Amino acid sequence: MDELTTSPRYQLLADELAAAIHAGRLPSGARLPSLRQMADQRKVSLNTVIGAYRQLEDAGLVIPLPRSGFEVAQRLQVPQRSLRDVPSAPTAAGQQAMMARVLAAQQRPQVLDLAFAGPRGAAFYPGPHLQRATAQVLRRGMATVETYARQNGSQALIRQIVQRGPRMGLHTVPERIVLTHGAMEALQLALRAVTQPGDAVGLEAPSYFNLYPLLASLGLQAIELPTHPQHGLDVDALATLLDTTTLAALVVMPTVHNPLGCTMPVAAKQRLAALASARRLPVIEDIVYAELQHTEPLEPLLKAFDREGWVMVCAGFSKTLAPDYRIGWLEGGRFSERIALLKFHSSGAESRLLGDAVAAFLEAGNYEHHLRRMRRLYREQTGRVRQLVAQHFPPGTLATEPTGGFLLWLEIPGVDTGQLFEQALAEDIVFMPGQVYSRGARYRHCLRLSCCQALDEHYVAGIARIGALARGLAARDAVPC
Repeated sequence: MDELTTSPRYQLLADELAAAIHAGRLPSGARLPSLRQMADQRKVSLNTVIGAYRQLEDAGLVIPLPRSGFEVAQRLQVPQRSLRDVPSAPTAAGQQAMMARVLAAQQRPQVLDLAFAGPRGAAFYPGPHLQRATAQVLRRGMATVETYARQNGSQALIRQIVQRGPRMGLHTVPERIVLTHGAMEALQLALRAVTQPGDAVGLEAPSYFNLYPLLASLGLQAIELPTHPQHGLDVDALATLLDTTTLAALVVMPTVHNPLGCTMPVAAKQRLAALASARRLPVIEDIVYAELQHTEPLEPLLKAFDREGWVMVCAGFSKTLAPDYRIGWLEGGRFSERIALLKFHSSGAESRLLGDAVAAFLEAGNYEHHLRRMRRLYREQTGRVRQLVAQHFPPGTLATEPTGGFLLWLEIPGVDTGQLFEQALAEDIVFMPGQVYSRGARYRHCLRLSCCQALDEHYVAGIARIGALARGLAARDAVPC
């Protein structure tokens, strides 16, 4: 049976009302029917309606009115254009200096960390189940820990990756999979397989901040491409660029983007795959958040439309299952053999024990249940944080509506988020300022918030305080955008 037929009635009602709110059929300020009215209209129990309304309240979509029921909460506007066309002088040194400040701040024990894109707490990982799976692997025999792991030592995990691939359109074979030390090593191996020092590599803008130092370490030049906050990479802009510029590779996150949270429409993915094939352009597709899409069925990967092997896929289990196991993988397409050799020469092999433990967890069938729970939880949490931002941040603040994951991208016109960062840090609050997502300063009025920890009083107070500081900066002379 699929999830739709097994979901509780309150969840089905909550999902229906949430869809109406997102679509604008229930606008901000609209009153919901009373609990009894809704129960009578839908022929459901009062407890079903209470559960649905609580779900909507937890997601920040409705707010309770004293003795008057519920109304649809104030909605933030969503960014409507790419900021890549905003003039911006190169500031690579400033980007790295700001990132160093963030990393240093995260080491302070008392800091409220709203920057780190890593879920924290037992609610976000299936720790006891994974612990049992690891113990089960150890009980099978000590040979696992008494011998060196050979390359791709966990054949069981590779089989699970291949079997799970079709859920998002990835049809592959074990010979094309290389296990890696997290998704970052997968990205590095993919780049090394298709580039030489001095080559140019296309990136989305804004883009995952760690890509910039990675490219620099390989002697590669980053070419930023326009990326829409709702629709992802501008394929037309890429095609135009390729008429005049040679790219050795393109790195993209078309399914649940970091930091924007958006997913490219299927038609755009099809065009991008066709363009890559026609131009013989290696594309490195990062899918670390793709399994955390907020709705089902899941959108297909870009790889689903790759017919000639020009798309490589980088993934891992750190965001969803086992952060400290550092299990990543890379589907290398037509570059698989070279990638396998590069992996052997650079770091040999990954732990068979940890790989087999993840495989045992997947084989037991617990992963899909865990993912469904996480998709719902992150959808609620990002919605709740959007509502907190609407409540506390300056008027005119824009915020993305993520299609998946747990990241929220804000634009605050007239506020320099570098200054905001320093003010918040002085009060032991850290977030990701927009400047780290580009070599330029075009995102200096933007920031990213992580919504992957308990939204407790401390978290809520931190969001409120950042909002108050932003209001103070907005009241001063506006910074031109």
